[in-house]
Amino acid sequence: MPNIEIYTQPFCSYCSLAVRLLRDKGIAFTEIDAPYGSAARREAIERSGGRTTVPQIFIDDAAIGGCDDLVALERGGKLDSLLAA
Repeated sequence: MPNIEIYTQPFCSYCSLAVRLLRDKGIAFTEIDAPYGSAARREAIERSGGRTTVPQIFIDDAAIGGCDDLVALERGGKLDSLLAA
């Protein structure tokens, strides 16, 4: 099972949706609280190549993007193969 990390912030509907999608799939992941201005948020921006929004999702240290990207992978039938690696 790959290492999955998701940077989120409180009261973010996109963060909640991404977390729910992963939970519904039964995928283990690490959620990192990254509110605006925090060290964790700066880390997410650096790791993602400059993306400033949350959530930021990483699978085995590869940035896959945010909620819309995660949903697009799921709808395109590509998420399961990434998660099975």
